[in-house]
Amino acid sequence: MQLCNQNLNQLPATVQRPLYERSQVVPAIVHLGVGAFHRAHQAVMTDAVLASGDLAWGIVGAGLMTTGTKDALAPQDGLYTLVERAAGSEKLHVIGSIVEVLGGAADLAQVLERMCAPGTRIVSLTVTEKGYYLDPASGKLQLQAPAIQADLANPATPRTILGLIVQALRHRKANAIPPFTVLSCDNLPSNGKTAKAAVLAFAREVDSELANWIEARVSFPCSMVDRITPATTDADRAYVNAQLGLQDAWPIVTEQFVQWVIEDNFTMGRPDWTLGGAVFSNEIEAWEDMKLRCLNGAHSTLAYLGQLTGRETVADAMQLPLITGLLDALWVEVRGVLKAPAGVDPADYVEQLKLRFCNPALKHRTAQIAMDGSQKLPQRMLSTLRERLAADLPSPALATAIAAWMLFAVKTAHTPGAVLNDPLSNDILAQAGASNDSTAIIDNLLGIHKIFGSDLKTNARFKAEVLNGLRQLAAHPEVAAALPLTL
Repeated sequence: MQLCNQNLNQLPATVQRPLYERSQVVPAIVHLGVGAFHRAHQAVMTDAVLASGDLAWGIVGAGLMTTGTKDALAPQDGLYTLVERAAGSEKLHVIGSIVEVLGGAADLAQVLERMCAPGTRIVSLTVTEKGYYLDPASGKLQLQAPAIQADLANPATPRTILGLIVQALRHRKANAIPPFTVLSCDNLPSNGKTAKAAVLAFAREVDSELANWIEARVSFPCSMVDRITPATTDADRAYVNAQLGLQDAWPIVTEQFVQWVIEDNFTMGRPDWTLGGAVFSNEIEAWEDMKLRCLNGAHSTLAYLGQLTGRETVADAMQLPLITGLLDALWVEVRGVLKAPAGVDPADYVEQLKLRFCNPALKHRTAQIAMDGSQKLPQRMLSTLRERLAADLPSPALATAIAAWMLFAVKTAHTPGAVLNDPLSNDILAQAGASNDSTAIIDNLLGIHKIFGSDLKTNARFKAEVLNGLRQLAAHPEVAAALPLTL
């Protein structure tokens, strides 16, 4: 039997399930990018709101690129299992907050229709850095991107999140429907400001009057999200199905820790997400900086070195002194320029991160974290680096972390058949494979303006630190054994 509304009463007593009447839930949130993270995070906190008796906040989940989530969840009435794991315990909970699932190009007209509906009060996003079509170095809209050009040429039939949001707001303005809130839940600094900049830049290309209306009337609150969520494996599915006695095509496995800090700025109201543990705060940027620099910067560093040393998971990588030593040094440098939220001790936060990274119950793959480095480095590492450079502070650990990314790219470029999962993969592989000389590799990769801008490639101190870090890493026996060339 399949997990679905009809079979909820077949679940074992140990599995928590929706006790509210799902048929009475009113859809009010359209979520673009209904992937694993959303289903481990915002959908779970919204489920807690529904469980409280407030049924006014159902989610319409939309996968824009593929039909994968729809294919898995639509036959299950949007239900799925959340598994929260710690080292010695786990909890299973069937989540019911997603009341409709759309997916793929064929459903985009329906997605737009749901966004235009008067009852839609929030459009939330987890679309990754790539979905905003902003240049990582300049922050400007990538007007030459084929998807953006296509949407600008055919604004009534959009395919990007920017085109969908602008067209839906255009409809609402024309029909005197109040504008929804655009809530970015992506792991980006000032994600609300990023979303606003991208939407306004697109809107100005379509209709300057509409852009002015959006700027004046639409809220783009910032938020900080945190929950380590590995990709679901076939082993996870088999385990969950055995526990349920039902078939769940796409369960989610995550840690027990969860955090969501949100700026309280909504045009048409919002759920009381504090019921699920969320915090409303006016210090979003401080929370974001701490998380991006301490957690995500360390995660990326760990992922590149894990890939270079054969460590498949984060917990595996945390057993290697090369990696833990670099992370400790990295956190010292980050904390040297970090402005933490009031009442938060960054040292305590880092100690908590170490425990989370070492959680053996989570099989968080280093290959997953290593994806899209060109989009992640500017926020996770380069912002801290530039602050330290401006203060005339040395940054050997940050430089070594960037050297780890370079070696990861070099290894990929020199390994026949290897694929670099990155939107700038062609540029990165061309530069990483152009020379076997360490200095030239560094010059070539720092010359990718879309990642590093124009300042870092001319900073002699930083380049010397990167060169030293690269040579030290390349000399480590496990890294040297993985490299297809000698540096």
